Amino acid sequence: MPSLNDVMKDWKNPVEMLRNSRAGMYVYPVVTPEFENWRNEQAAWRNGAVLFDQSHHMDELIVEGPQATEFLAYHGINGFGNFDLNRAKHYVPVTPNGHVIGDHIIFREREDKYVLVGRAPTSNWLMFCAAYGNWNVRIKYDPRSPSRPEGERVLRTHYRYQIQGPLAPAIFEKMNGGPVPDIKFFHVDWINVGNKKVQALRHGMSGAPGLEIWGPYEDKSYILNTILEAAKDAGVDIVRCGSRAYSTNTLESGWIPSPLPGIYTGDGMLAEYREWLGSDMYEAAGAIGGSFVSDNIEDYYVNPFELGYGFYIGWKKDDFIGKEALTKMKDAPTNRKKVTFEWNKEDVLKVISSAFEEGTPYKWIDFPQPNYASSSADMVMHGDKMVGMSMFNGYSWNERCLLSLGVVDSSVEVGDVLTMKWGEPDDTAKTSAEPHKQAEIRVRVSPTPYSSEARENYADSWRTKAA
Repeated sequence: MPSLNDVMKDWKNPVEMLRNSRAGMYVYPVVTPEFENWRNEQAAWRNGAVLFDQSHHMDELIVEGPQATEFLAYHGINGFGNFDLNRAKHYVPVTPNGHVIGDHIIFREREDKYVLVGRAPTSNWLMFCAAYGNWNVRIKYDPRSPSRPEGERVLRTHYRYQIQGPLAPAIFEKMNGGPVPDIKFFHVDWINVGNKKVQALRHGMSGAPGLEIWGPYEDKSYILNTILEAAKDAGVDIVRCGSRAYSTNTLESGWIPSPLPGIYTGDGMLAEYREWLGSDMYEAAGAIGGSFVSDNIEDYYVNPFELGYGFYIGWKKDDFIGKEALTKMKDAPTNRKKVTFEWNKEDVLKVISSAFEEGTPYKWIDFPQPNYASSSADMVMHGDKMVGMSMFNGYSWNERCLLSLGVVDSSVEVGDVLTMKWGEPDDTAKTSAEPHKQAEIRVRVSPTPYSSEARENYADSWRTKAA
């Protein structure tokens, strides 16, 4: 199998390789696109109760063994001093140069056992590091379900459901057979779902109250039916969320799910990592979409401070990968900050209307999610100067506007009106991008999280720290 390094040799630079990826549209696998319609499904997490099926679109990594804690602490920025049993963390690894690779949610199930859930870049990095450093750990890898299973049966280690919204607590009480424990934010406890004891994480992807539950995949149908019956008994019209709406919930709560992993440059272990990564893996097959084109792949990288994760960093740890680089970055004036961009309605309508006119239209804006690559990078301008980058976008029925998450120079203020360049500046081989011309869309810099519910009432986390 050729490596990522082998593939990179065929291109002028990694940017050209990723901009011309033929991977196609990013697919959320298995879960039906819509159960009702994506508008109702978005509204449910704000006004009622919504059921997310998270069983298929994320990798799962089980790390256990005598050195499990030391291994994970060394390869992530997080402090582990307060990581007791039945806790969870937002786990963030960086490269030796301090660039974000990705993130996972990490659960501690035993003193020597952790479960991590998230996108491929973090899973791949940890699997490589376990071998590279000869750590005394065992790793079980359960990759995300295939994007296009073509009718084949799909099996996972665990099912994973999340129930959210202001009416969710009534469902919890019914399916538990009484009041559920008062679970603190990002803590885990056991509850009943019918005759099954399941683990429940106090969480909420869209900023609304919620619990995430999981267990053996063979219990999935029973758990689903029990949740739906409990909602019925509670008099709550729970709405099942399809894959079209699911991917937009983060726009209101402010988490950027797909920063480009900063692994395409760097010597030492990063060079060996690029030899370890296969040509069919995420890092080689993924795509960069958007108006920003640079010959330097590092212009697309981000660091933890720019994403609002600086307070995670366990500075008291003796050592961890990236510590020296992050120490130098900590107070650098070049650090950007995360914001939400609210797209101007008139400019959006201008882009959409061009599809009904003769000639080359502007880049199509798909609803509710116009992302057409695994990582997005659209230029945000103040006059002729690039002052930011839009990285993840979509439409919110709850807010009645298009939003995107991204980073801006530290000098930019909330309320500033900037201009985003929408669409590719040239033709690429991407099958997800039709022939089009670029448009300029005004964007107003807004708080992150954008949703006042998430911003004002969310449990203590990076969201409230940022606000």
